[in-house]
This record gives sequence, structure tokens and C-alpha cells, in this order.
Amino acid sequence: MRILSLFLLFVLSSFKPVAEPDTTADPNRICGKWESSEKNLVVEVYRYKDTYKAKMIRFTGGVTKDKPMESITDKNNPDPALRNRKVLGLDVVETLRYNAKSNSWEGGRIYEVQSGKYWSAAASLDNKGNLKVKVTRR
Repeated sequence: MRILSLFLLFVLSSFKPVAEPDTTADPNRICGKWESSEKNLVVEVYRYKDTYKAKMIRFTGGVTKDKPMESITDKNNPDPALRNRKVLGLDVVETLRYNAKSNSWEGGRIYEVQSGKYWSAAASLDNKGNLKVKVTRR
């Protein structure tokens, strides 16, 4: 598993790999499981057509202190029809595209479950193979 430093709000985050990272220029090297440096969140990054997404596969703390993570719903979503969907398994990052010139994944958006808002996101791997996620306001 790899490490990522973010919880449900990514600011400039660092994640460590769950498995040994592939440091070649392959854009798919971002794929896999990433655990936050706080060890309270694991996301799985995967390729979707010509973009990359990340889904939440484990989280602890915060709202899960009194409830199992499997029961947490997207209650703050601005769309009432989506408020009952489970957070576990939810795509929280989408539309990242690999940019070979900058050796990073850009143009993505990240969903903050606590607020129900989307933010702009970009990602890169540092020289240790940790995933760095940068989030900016939309």
C-alpha cells in the first residue's frame, strides 16, 4: 500500500505507497493503493479511460469514531438524491490526466465529503515515490 497525506480534504498532501513504487515514466505508476501519512485514509487510484480516479477504500477517525465506516453516508452532498450513498467506495478524485512535460497528473477534481464540495486537484510523485496531492479552490 502506498501513503498519501490527506484525509477527506486534500490540501498539499503526501501519500506513501502501499507497495514499492515504479519510478519509470509510465503514467499508470500512480495506480494502486495509497495510505495517508496519518494512516487514517486509504484510497485506490485507478485508470478510467484516459483519466485517473481514486476511490475511498478505508478511513478512520472523525465521523467514524462512533460508527463503522461502512455505515457513513454522503450526508452533506448538495444533491439530496445522493445523500444516502455510502462514502466507502466513493470516487473522491476524478478526471486527472497525465502531463508528460510536467511529469504530473493535472486537471482533476477532488470531492470533499465533509462539505459536499469539489475542488481542483493535481498530483505528482516525489523522489521517494510518495504521492503529493495539491488542491485549490474552484
